[in-house]
Amino acid sequence: MHTLNIGILAHVDAGKTSLTERLLFDHGAIDRLGSVDAGDTRTDDGEIERQRGITIRSAVAAFTVGDTQVNLIDTPGHSDFIAEVERALEVLDGAVLLLSAVEGVQAQTRVLMRTLRRLRLPTLVFVNKIDRRGARSGDLLADIRRRLTPYVAPLTSVTGIGTAGARVTPCPPGDPRLAEALAEVDPDVLAAVVDGPEPTPDDLRKALAARTADGSFHPLFFGSALDGQGVPELVEGVLRLIPPAPATGGTDPRGTVFAVRPGPGGERTAYLRLYEGEVTPHQRLTLLRREADGRTTEVAGRANRLAVIGRSGPLTAGNIAAITGLGGVRVGDRLGELTDRTPQFAPPSLETLARARHPRQAAALRKALLALADQDPLIHARPGPAGATALLLYGEVQMEVLAATLVQDFGIEADFEPGRVRFLERPRRTGEAAEEMPRHLGTRYWATIGLRVEPGPRGSGGVFTYETELGALPRAFHQAIEDTVHESMLNGLTGAPVTDYRVTLVRSGYCSPISTAADFRGLTPIVLRRALEAARTRLYEPYHAFETEVPLDALAPVTAQLASHGAEFTGTTGGSTSWLITGELPARRVREVELRLPGLTHGEGVWWSRPSGDRELRPH
Repeated sequence: MHTLNIGILAHVDAGKTSLTERLLFDHGAIDRLGSVDAGDTRTDDGEIERQRGITIRSAVAAFTVGDTQVNLIDTPGHSDFIAEVERALEVLDGAVLLLSAVEGVQAQTRVLMRTLRRLRLPTLVFVNKIDRRGARSGDLLADIRRRLTPYVAPLTSVTGIGTAGARVTPCPPGDPRLAEALAEVDPDVLAAVVDGPEPTPDDLRKALAARTADGSFHPLFFGSALDGQGVPELVEGVLRLIPPAPATGGTDPRGTVFAVRPGPGGERTAYLRLYEGEVTPHQRLTLLRREADGRTTEVAGRANRLAVIGRSGPLTAGNIAAITGLGGVRVGDRLGELTDRTPQFAPPSLETLARARHPRQAAALRKALLALADQDPLIHARPGPAGATALLLYGEVQMEVLAATLVQDFGIEADFEPGRVRFLERPRRTGEAAEEMPRHLGTRYWATIGLRVEPGPRGSGGVFTYETELGALPRAFHQAIEDTVHESMLNGLTGAPVTDYRVTLVRSGYCSPISTAADFRGLTPIVLRRALEAARTRLYEPYHAFETEVPLDALAPVTAQLASHGAEFTGTTGGSTSWLITGELPARRVREVELRLPGLTHGEGVWWSRPSGDRELRPH
């Protein structure tokens, strides 16, 4: 039995979950089709997902065709959850990218295809909803080649498109359109097309399989997830064109945790994709995690419950299992050695404060949010002022989903302040400060502390180290300094958090038995502030990469508006009916542009953006 791990990806509402239901139903994994509208689908099993009709978390389901088990990973479609999608991509053997035959290529579709091609992940394209009024085929294919990728060719054709009688038929094996498209990426096919003899159907089949497998070419299928048209052809394409991950000779288990689900009593269920070796029930496992400061943390536990997706027995290479018993497990934790394949995400740039609607639940709210953030490293939570909890998120929809999660999973009603963009500080240069005990600052701190602050590599976060002799301070005092350094760096010289810094303890001393950990916690912020003032800092603001599609007559006013809001353009591509404008924009100006776009484009403009890092704040 072979296993294929396939991701289904799409812009929101393109029909991902409906296709998943159709695949499971057609192959006997479920006995009736669920409906997104009715809220009874197999993969959108959370109450919030059922209510909203959108996928929020990656889910796994399986079906079997012959001797192949296909694990389907249904991923979110909303841009607020793009990081959830990208984390799932790491464990896939291939992907199916959905588009609607009515809406066509949308902003999120382009983002997903760019990511899939960057990873060189084998990807098939499925054009859904061919039976919907307004569905297109010929001009849609031209749009796909222009706006998504030129390296695509249909393996099926459709008649009666846009009607309830739409039907799908396979294209002939020696279709010259396929040869022309493959010639763009396959030198052997190019030579045969140019110099002859013409490539045979068998030549095209081999080239199609090879170029699909290396992620350079994308077979396209038409169909309808609701009535099943074109779905058998898609399944045949998945089995024939997407190779399973190669089996390796390693005996030690190696895998990746790509999703974590909370359970009753704080228990966590980890979804682990295994690449090598085997994991058995009750086996003791040690997961590795690379922290922001470069340290490696071990998370040990026992596989108390091991549920392999789609089969019984131990977890073997190529398969996925839900495992409980790994306390403290997080998304991205590795079984086996750490690699450099860990995906990197731009950090969330929207900051908000959450407060319990009922003051008696303030402590419970903070505990719940910290627990959710501990499971998902892309949600940042920390204590805020006046009993509130500060959060970093990707967007307003994520905030709404989090509020609903608190009600349904924890019984806590919370109010969120309107999101605001978070700025960051980074040290400019090296600065140093020290204080000898006792009382040089008019304080009563019985401690000696010397700290050096210097810039760290971009993306390193905060790192604390020391040059003092090991054992010069009791561990409790040393820990008090380190914890207080990181806590104090949450408020830099302008009040923004400091990041990408390296703080070194260069001097230390204490007086036994007078000195306490409280002395070091009290003196550390004072010395650190002076060192930071000596180093000085630069203020950075987050940016969003954006794409906007506007009518031909709206190009001038839209680009003028974007430029006035500080946009930097990376491309402007014209088509027969619209312009596609791409670039980067300060995150604090994104909402203003979104609100102005409908008026500038007569309601026809389409906008998409996502965090893309940060830049030094320009003087006004």
